[in-house]
Amino acid sequence: MKMMMVERMFTVIIIFGFYVVGKSEIYIVTIEGEPVTSYRGGVDGFEATAVESDETLDVTSDSVTSYADHLELKHDTLLNTLFDEGTYTKLYSYKHLINGFAADVSTEQAEMLRRANGVKSVDKDWKVRKLTTHTPQFLGLPTGVWPTGGGFDRAGEDIVIGFVDSGIFPHHPSFGNHNTEPYGPIPKFRGKCEVHSDTKKSFCNGKIVGAQHFAKAAIAAGAFNPSVDYASPMDGDGHGSHTAAIAAGNNGIPVRVHGYEFGKASGMAPRARIAVYKALYRLFGGFVADVVAAIDQAVHDGVDILNLSVGPNSPATTRTTFLNPFDATLLSAVKAGVFVAQAAGNGGPFAKSLVSYSPWIVTVAAAVDDRRYKNHLTLGNGKILAGIGLSPSTRLNQKYTLVAANDVVLDSSVMKFSPTDCQRPEVLNKNMIKGNILLCGYSFNFVIGTASVKKVAETAKSLGAIGFVLAVENVSPGTKFDPVPLSIPGILITDVDKSMELINYYKASTLRDWTGRVKSFKATGTIGDGLEPILHKSAPIVALFSARGPNIKDYSFRDADLLKPDILAPGALIWASWSPNGTDEANYIGENFAMMSGTSMAAPHISGIAALIKQKHPHWSPAAIKSALMTTSNTLDRAEKPILAEQYSGSDTLTFVSATPFDYGSGHVNPRAALDPGLVFDAGYQDYLGFLCTTPGIDYHELLNYTHHPCNYTLGHPYNLNTPSITVSHLVRTQTVTRTVTNVDETETYKITAKMAPAIAIEANPSSMTIRAGTSRKLTVTLTVRSVTKRYSFGEVLLKGNRGHKVRIPVVAMGYKR
Repeated sequence: MKMMMVERMFTVIIIFGFYVVGKSEIYIVTIEGEPVTSYRGGVDGFEATAVESDETLDVTSDSVTSYADHLELKHDTLLNTLFDEGTYTKLYSYKHLINGFAADVSTEQAEMLRRANGVKSVDKDWKVRKLTTHTPQFLGLPTGVWPTGGGFDRAGEDIVIGFVDSGIFPHHPSFGNHNTEPYGPIPKFRGKCEVHSDTKKSFCNGKIVGAQHFAKAAIAAGAFNPSVDYASPMDGDGHGSHTAAIAAGNNGIPVRVHGYEFGKASGMAPRARIAVYKALYRLFGGFVADVVAAIDQAVHDGVDILNLSVGPNSPATTRTTFLNPFDATLLSAVKAGVFVAQAAGNGGPFAKSLVSYSPWIVTVAAAVDDRRYKNHLTLGNGKILAGIGLSPSTRLNQKYTLVAANDVVLDSSVMKFSPTDCQRPEVLNKNMIKGNILLCGYSFNFVIGTASVKKVAETAKSLGAIGFVLAVENVSPGTKFDPVPLSIPGILITDVDKSMELINYYKASTLRDWTGRVKSFKATGTIGDGLEPILHKSAPIVALFSARGPNIKDYSFRDADLLKPDILAPGALIWASWSPNGTDEANYIGENFAMMSGTSMAAPHISGIAALIKQKHPHWSPAAIKSALMTTSNTLDRAEKPILAEQYSGSDTLTFVSATPFDYGSGHVNPRAALDPGLVFDAGYQDYLGFLCTTPGIDYHELLNYTHHPCNYTLGHPYNLNTPSITVSHLVRTQTVTRTVTNVDETETYKITAKMAPAIAIEANPSSMTIRAGTSRKLTVTLTVRSVTKRYSFGEVLLKGNRGHKVRIPVVAMGYKR
């Protein structure tokens, strides 16, 4: 009897020992409590140790040493309490930057750590393939653009980009000045730097050269709450930090969330300076009066580039889209030599959904780049359901029981708390969930922001679940789902049909008594690895949410003789810095990085690239920079096929259609070519006045009020504005459009060709021309209606130089009468 028991014990030890040796891995564990650098007191017997970003931590001080020892003792106590000595190896105690430790433990021990009180996260320490914020590589900046300006450590040198947004988190490494060559003064810039009301430290550090906030209108309206909105440039939202980092964040900053490194982040112009003009706030957005004041101050301060990831909530009180305090202020900014990039809006894929209209603004649409994140759920019946979730997989070759949240509520009284959302662990039965996969439902609460995927993961973890599945049972058109970094295995099933397959399988596999109570859970599943991205050649693609043209000239939605958007740039699944205070996205509260989608992310790509052009060509006008970006853009994807656009079919399912200039403007930005465009279509303040004066419906007195200039009608028609695109919204018989090109390179001979859809005949004149360096030449484009379709036709004019330059402008026209 004793012999048999010894054999069994010995067998268990051998199996366990073999597993530990072969399967143990390194995990990073973070626990509750602040690290040294952010500890502001509160633990009995230990003084505050927190420092500001420009201070040096004195690691030899008694307060730092004693608090650090206290943290390490907590780490050791936790490990010693859970595990026997010799069954694990602690590698490091993290005390100064994060509070936690690295340990070599078995997978079973890692699961025990996940369920332990006081543990915030347990993450396997592996690195996915380093793709950076990825868009610099996708756009060819490291090899094709940065070297021309002296490398990444000179890219954007002495160019100031102003951000009218939600502020900035100045302590983020993307905005630090410690690991870079010191920044010198910029004599031309006159920006102010507010100081933190508590610490009395400046928000500026050399990288950040200006930081101010504007909230007088918000305060007057009773909308401002200083406890969450911060009466300072501090970012209480996250959005402002994200956009600033995309355009001008430091190069090579590790993007680490939940212990996983998703690459290294860099701005488009990593050496450019940042000037912050906070006018947007967490709960209410902003007021035009504050935004206009911010723009005014930015121009006064001397910014070179102005980034606006903001648009109006509702039509202005003026009749025309081009003439209101917001657009008029931006016109004055452009007059002062400031390049302005604005997000097109997120109202796509519907026509006329733009919120940026004026020709002096560069309106930026959003693209999905070549990096996609996918995951999958494998059911016990063998079916594989696609989904999304930046999560580790469940244990290989092991199936786990699926347990639906609505089947494990503690009692019926908790149904008022929407238990299927899995936001409240206290209403669910931990004993029935522990060790299983928790099945939750994606309700309207997730859409309005009162529920989050991050909270689902926290609920599942706190209840001891192996992982979770979040099923979308119905969805509104336009709803976009982005993958969320998760600390435990998890997946969001976004396809309604796939979700129904899951639900039907679960119902068929779950045994119930006559009351409906579950007798036995028999449905099983496994969650795949969602951390590795997949690279696609079918990129870029116009994102579903990106606002579409045609542009409108008034709020009766009549079409304008001006193409919008102007250009396409990456705007989907963009990794960049985040404010730990930020609440713009519930899934990233408390994080230092976030992956966001929107035309708000596309606009700063253009702002940063414009800074690189401005650095190389400091005397170019905003219109010349805009022209360089547009005329060199691409209409073909990485596979040399026409760019596609995400769109809804009649059944509200996602499909792909051929993109048009109303989706992408001139095309997808090509930074390398934009640095050397050959020719530009230049324009100035008087040209823009001519556009306004010749646009039907403009109120002359209103125009005079905003511009203080009498009308100039020499342009003849608004479509003659010298933009790098041609749009005639109401083509009757034949119209001739005039453009002027300026050679910004050496003398070159250009062959000019034009093509158009069959309904419209097109002819460019002359067919070739030689343009000397620094001179300008006119060309005309004649459009003739061949057949009346009452639909837009698309085409292009191509100028191909004998020195290799290619200049392309899109042509859009609708024939009304032959």
